[in-house]
Amino acid sequence: MPSRPNLLFLYTDEQSANTLGAYGNIGIETPHLDALAAQSVIFDHAYVTQPVCTPSRSSLLTGLYPHTSGLVRNNLALPPEIGCLPELGDFSDYRTAHFGKWHLGDEVFPQHGFQEWRSIEDQYRPHYRPGRDLSRHSTYHEFLIKRGFEPDAAYDDGFRYFSREHSATFPEEVSKPAYVADEAIRFIEESQDQPFILYVNFLEPHFPLHGPRDDQYDPAEMPLPPNFDHPPTEDQWLKAQLLYAGLAEWGFEGKPLKTEEDWQRIIAHYWGLVSQVDTHMGRILRTLRDCSLEDDTIIVYTSEHGDMMGAHRLLAKAVMFEEALKVPLMLRIPGVTQPGQHIAAPVGQIDVVPTLLDALGMPLPDHLEGASWLPHLRGEAPLAQENVFIEWNGNDGWGHAIRKGQILESQLAIASEERIRAAMRGDPARGIITPQGFKYVWWQSGHRELYDLRADPGETTNLAGRSEHQPTVAALQDEIRRWQQQTNDSLRLPD
Repeated sequence: MPSRPNLLFLYTDEQSANTLGAYGNIGIETPHLDALAAQSVIFDHAYVTQPVCTPSRSSLLTGLYPHTSGLVRNNLALPPEIGCLPELGDFSDYRTAHFGKWHLGDEVFPQHGFQEWRSIEDQYRPHYRPGRDLSRHSTYHEFLIKRGFEPDAAYDDGFRYFSREHSATFPEEVSKPAYVADEAIRFIEESQDQPFILYVNFLEPHFPLHGPRDDQYDPAEMPLPPNFDHPPTEDQWLKAQLLYAGLAEWGFEGKPLKTEEDWQRIIAHYWGLVSQVDTHMGRILRTLRDCSLEDDTIIVYTSEHGDMMGAHRLLAKAVMFEEALKVPLMLRIPGVTQPGQHIAAPVGQIDVVPTLLDALGMPLPDHLEGASWLPHLRGEAPLAQENVFIEWNGNDGWGHAIRKGQILESQLAIASEERIRAAMRGDPARGIITPQGFKYVWWQSGHRELYDLRADPGETTNLAGRSEHQPTVAALQDEIRRWQQQTNDSLRLPD
């Protein structure tokens, strides 16, 4: 390893671990990610801190749990006093950049130690903090305007912008993945004589679930998840039950989700978006090789949360099932990581920032809430067999269940309107995944779910109410309370 290694942090939005060959998907075409996996250590069971955008990516950038940073729901701004990785060490001689979706506030403005900035979203403009220039567009908007494209959407004050749905219809050479990759390639080519930190975030495969690769996969050949025919039951989270009813009634993006064929179509489009990202991520990695920087660069590949994509007949995230919580995580540290090594123990993304700071030769700030994996990766110590903690804090993700406040008759058969409205206001939870394969989630409302992931990876049987599992429930509740105390978590959970 060089004394001042580069960092290339590649991450996607809403990509489940089961979309990659390294995680068992033999049907999807991701040759560049497969090649990266062969050079990296692969974490088989990597968990986000919270399965929704802003809270999860806040942990990836700061090394803090959402309840600590305060970013407990979408569209909150990361406070200036909370540092991201480039602010957590002496990187004064580094070029630093963030390209792509940010979703941590003030979307189009450089911030938090990132000197160079390329933005792709204008839809977060209503959430800018006071004093920001509301006439400012994303750099992707400016890119499209120069090429003669016309915005399709406007705010009430006349500010025009490209909606996600519209830009997803453009040719691939001007798509968001292509644009972000072009900018990353330029940055790397210009940084051959100076160490750099480059974060690249692809929006895809986040919805809208259509794009230039819609025809890459035959829907009839798309496998359905093993737990597809296990929709949420009455002893599972009320929100999950209501989401299932809403998707069954309304579908998604104007298309039905009633038959297996409907689900196969949407899975095919999702796979197409993953393959699109793979192509353009591959261009970035090829540039790194062409510039002879591969042996000087730490590479991370992960996602900010997963997508249910038919598991339990659900879609998207904002639930506490495995498909929304587990993401790909691959790490390549030249001279340290063993190519193709798999780590089977569960790990949390809360450990990513301390690991990277350690690998970059920086002392770890005391306030970080994770731990470095570097001693284990160097062969100096065994990987600590520790619990992974997850949380839910907000009322995000109700749009697919309740449309403009409309509650379905099928949902009223599940719960009263009063209960549904209360759930929509938020039912925070804390959860734990143990090295022994138990997963326990404990909601403030008193709802509990316990799964034996080794025997029931599809989470089809909630064991929390069974008498023989009460000692396990009690022990895991004690572990959660201990973790809450360690992290100054003020959420009160019922006895």
